[in-house]
Amino acid sequence: MLSAQERAHVAQVWDLIAGHEAAFGAELLLRLFTVYPSTKIYFKHLGVCPDEAQLLTHGQRVLQAVGVAVQHTDHLRAALSPLADLHAQVLRVDPANFPLLIQCFHVMLASHLQGEFTVQMQAAWDKFLTEVAMVLTEKYR
Repeated sequence: MLSAQERAHVAQVWDLIAGHEAAFGAELLLRLFTVYPSTKIYFKHLGVCPDEAQLLTHGQRVLQAVGVAVQHTDHLRAALSPLADLHAQVLRVDPANFPLLIQCFHVMLASHLQGEFTVQMQAAWDKFLTEVAMVLTEKYR
């Protein structure tokens, strides 16, 4: 569970990226595909070489899901249950990919927010994204 201070850090960072979901999400996916090319297998609908519009569209969906999680930190399981079902039962995403996405998320945040992304914020986001990943993988059991 996140402490009150950690929740505040998560919300503060989200306020900085809100409104830029498509661009940040596209960059996140592009970074994921570049650093971990094996993850592209779960995005066949984007094609071998996804164009900018496809990345923006899917990236926005990814970041919107993170936004839902930010708004429901106290009720992650309920808020993310449909997404967990989708990833576990329909898409069958290997849960080992979630930590890879988290790494890329941190790099994306740090590159955009730079000095505004403090060590405390990074730690809060790491804990938060790890909780999100745990909720998404619970349906695998």
